[in-house]
Amino acid sequence: MAKRKMIIPEYGTVIKKGVLYYRTRIKDADGKLVALYARTPEELYNKETIALEQIENATFHRKTPTVAEYCEKWLLMQSVHVRTTTLTDYTSKVRRHIIAELGDKRMGEVSLDDIQLALVSVSKKSASVYKSVVILYKSIFRAAKESRIIDNNPTIYLTTKGGGVPQKDKAALTDEQVERLLDAVEGLPTYVFVMLGLYAGLRREEILALKWDSVYLDGNFPYLTVRRAWHTENNRPVILEELKTKAAERNIPLPTCLAECLKETKENSTSEYVVPNRDGDPLSYTQFKRLWQYVVTRTVKERSYYRYEDGKRVKHTVTPVLGEKAAHNGNVVYSLDFEVTPHQLRHTYITNLIHSSVDPKTVQYLAGHESSKITMDIYAKVKYNRPDELVRTMGNAFSQWDSV
Repeated sequence: MAKRKMIIPEYGTVIKKGVLYYRTRIKDADGKLVALYARTPEELYNKETIALEQIENATFHRKTPTVAEYCEKWLLMQSVHVRTTTLTDYTSKVRRHIIAELGDKRMGEVSLDDIQLALVSVSKKSASVYKSVVILYKSIFRAAKESRIIDNNPTIYLTTKGGGVPQKDKAALTDEQVERLLDAVEGLPTYVFVMLGLYAGLRREEILALKWDSVYLDGNFPYLTVRRAWHTENNRPVILEELKTKAAERNIPLPTCLAECLKETKENSTSEYVVPNRDGDPLSYTQFKRLWQYVVTRTVKERSYYRYEDGKRVKHTVTPVLGEKAAHNGNVVYSLDFEVTPHQLRHTYITNLIHSSVDPKTVQYLAGHESSKITMDIYAKVKYNRPDELVRTMGNAFSQWDSV
C-alpha cells in the first residue's frame, strides 16, 4: 500500500533579520491572535498542530465546573445512598477542607501539587481527619473522571500514609481520679455530662442529644436509649434522628449512682434535653466548650489568657498549684493534677466493663461499636495491660501441667 503524503498548508512568509520564516496565526484560548514562526513549512505545521491541541485542552479545562460547583453536585449525589449523619460529616469536611482551599479553581486545572498544598493545613489535624479528607478528594476526582468531567485524575498518586497528627491513647481514669473529678464538678453544669460519660459510656454527641423521652427511670431496671446524635453547623446545634451506624442505637442499663443523679436532675429540669443550655435548648459548639471549661479550669495545667491593660492586650500565664484557689475566682479550686477529655470518660466506662470481666460481645453492644475489631483492640490493650490479670490468665492456661 502506498504511503499517503501529508498535505502541508500553504503559509505566508516574512523576513526577519535577513532570514526567511514561514508564518501563520491562530487564536489562543482567550480568542487573541498569536503568530507562529518556523524555518520550514513542515516545522511550522508541527508547531501549529501542537499549539492547537494545547489550546483545545485549555479551553476544555476552562469549560469544566469549578471545584466548588462540582463538590456541591457530588454531595447532592451522595445524599441518595448515604446516611444523613454520614452526609453531614462529608458536607462539613468538603466545604471546610476542599471548597475553602480550591473552590474557585476549575476541576480540569487542579493538579496534584494544588491538592497537596491544600492538605498542608489538614496535616496539622488528627490522622483520622487527614485520612478522611484525602479519601474525599480521591472520591470526588474519581467521580469527575468517570463522568468525563476531567481528562486526568490528579489524585491517583495521593496517599493517606504519614498524614495528620497521630493521636496518643488516653489512659482510662483510675477510681481515685474519678472520685476527685466528680467532687470537683459536683453541683456544676458539667456534672450530669460527666456522669453520663463515666457510667453510661455515651459519646459526646449522644449525651448532648439525649432527651428525657429516652431515659426510663421507673421500674426495677432503669435504662436509657441512644437514638439521637448532636452535631453543629456554623456553631448551631443540629439534632439528628438517624445515627451514624446501626450499632450506635442501643439500650444502656443505668447503675444506681447514675439513675439517682438523673432522677434529681429531671425533677429540677424544665427542658426536654438532659444537658441543655440556659434556654432549655441543645448546646451550640461554643456553649459545649464553655461547659467543659468547668473541668479544665480546675486542673493544674498551665494556661494563658489575655487582658487589656492601659489599652494594650497583655498576655498572662497561669501556673496553678494543686489545692490553691484561682486568683480571680475563689469558687475555683485547683483540685485535678491530671487532664481529662470528654472521650476519656467513655474510655473509662469501657475499661471498667472489661476489668469487671464483661464478655467482649456485651462490651461491643454497650459501647455501640459497629466493628468487633474496635472492641477487641481495646479489650486486648486493657485486659492484658495489668500484670495481675496476665498472671492469672497464664496460671489458668498452664494449671493442667501441674498434674503431669
